[in-house]
Order: sequence, then structure tokens, then C-alpha cells
Amino acid sequence: MSVARLRAPLLIPSLCLAAALAMGQDSAPPASPQPTPQVPSCQGSQLHRQFDFWLGEWDVSAGGKQVGVNRISTILAGCVLLEEWQGNGGSEGRSFNYYDAHAGQWVQNWVDRGGGNILARGGLEGGAMRLEGVHTYGDGHTELFRMTFTPNADGSVRQLIQESKDDGKTWYVWFDGTYTRRP
Repeated sequence: MSVARLRAPLLIPSLCLAAALAMGQDSAPPASPQPTPQVPSCQGSQLHRQFDFWLGEWDVSAGGKQVGVNRISTILAGCVLLEEWQGNGGSEGRSFNYYDAHAGQWVQNWVDRGGGNILARGGLEGGAMRLEGVHTYGDGHTELFRMTFTPNADGSVRQLIQESKDDGKTWYVWFDGTYTRRP
């Protein structure tokens, strides 16, 4: 007789005992729920609408040349702005942008098809959205990152991105572009 056949009858009662315990056979009272902090709902909250000036379909130019197109839409019942970037040179990326009511900040989480990502936080200052964080490139190196979205009177939006290779001592312009609404 094999060892497996000898152990099989012992396994079934053990499984039954484990199932009975998992179904709540212990006598501990359930934990009382903790009160949920009250935060504004993203629907109807002015804080959650601060970045709505970026919504739309855009031609994006830098240095007088079109460099790509970008579509910014709302998802998840208006709680998240979804960015869908397509660069003329084949670059592609997506970002999720949302207001974190618990932290009182806007968050952008960007991922591109080259394996890079950006995690930035900030908020509306002087009519412009300012976010700061870290850019992790596909090869793993990181740089400090900051960007500003400024709505212009003509309906366009300027996006200025700066990065630092020396922990913020100096900054260089990584991208300075203009978003113009597509017809």
C-alpha cells in the first residue's frame, strides 16, 4: 500500500476542520467598524474640477512643430482624468490624474510604453496646476520632476516640464509645449 493512500483518510477530516474554522466557528465577536473620515465626493466637488481646463482633444506643439496629440477625458464617474498621449515619433503613454482628498493634493501617475513612469503631486497655484515628483526612466535611473499646466486666454494650455539631475540644485527644461484644441 502506498504512503499517499495511507495519508488520504487523514487529510479529509483535517480539511473539514479547517473549513469549519474558516466559516466562523470561533467565538470572537466581530470587530466594530471604524468611522470613515468624511471627504468630498469627486462628483460636484470644486476641488475635483480644478484640472478640468485640461480636458479635451489636443494638438501638442513644441518649438513651433507639432509633436503629438493628446486626449484628456474623465473616467470613473468623473473622478479621474485619463491622459492618452501619442507622439509623432512613436512615443506613447497614459496618465491617471486625480484629486486625493485625504492628502489635499492632485496626483499624476504616468506610464509610457518605454517602461518609464512618473509619480507627481501638487495642486492649483495662481491659476496653474503645479505637480512635482520623480521620473523613473525605463532604464531605471531617476530624476526629480516638476511640471506646470497653465491655461491661456485663447483656450490653449502651456505645459512646462523641468527635471533635475542633481537633486534639485539645478533644473533644465525637458519639455515646453502648447496644447491647442483639435477642430
